[in-house]
Amino acid sequence: MPNIKSAKKRMELSRKSRSKNREERSRIRTAIRRVRDAESGESAEASRRAAVALIDRAATRRMMHPNRAARLKSQLDRVVRSHSA
Repeated sequence: MPNIKSAKKRMELSRKSRSKNREERSRIRTAIRRVRDAESGESAEASRRAAVALIDRAATRRMMHPNRAARLKSQLDRVVRSHSA
């Protein structure tokens, strides 16, 4: 345990941000899973839109590298196209 006040504060802030980041990553993974598990092309497209919004938000906040976000979106596009074909 830290003794210095600023270190205690930093520890608490780190814990809060770690918790928020975990929740957000979980939300993104669930959204991606919904796209891949979609039954029809329409539901896959709707799920893709929701997932892309979450991914873009994470990339904007630098929670995820922008190149990784682009790669995930590209993969989701391919999944949706395979559903409609």
